Amino acid sequence: MIGTEQISQTPQTDRGTLMTFMARGDVAGELQSFGLDPATAKDRVAAMTDDEVRQLAGKISSAPAGADVAGLLLLIVVIAVIWWAWKR
Repeated sequence: MIGTEQISQTPQTDRGTLMTFMARGDVAGELQSFGLDPATAKDRVAAMTDDEVRQLAGKISSAPAGADVAGLLLLIVVIAVIWWAWKR
């Protein structure tokens, strides 16, 4: 038998988790305060590799309720900027 923590989510489920997170009003507001259009951020999440998506979704899932959203958004922005610079 294996525990539920050993079962990994599919990349599509993780990507859906991130897209749902990005669709929240408070998250969209924070993205805009950083000068990043929420639609552009969603496009960047869609272009991330499965590993990047899994890591980021894991950080969001493990964050306590009411955690500092700004820290997570900063992480998203940093990953997006690194990805953008790498693809350039």
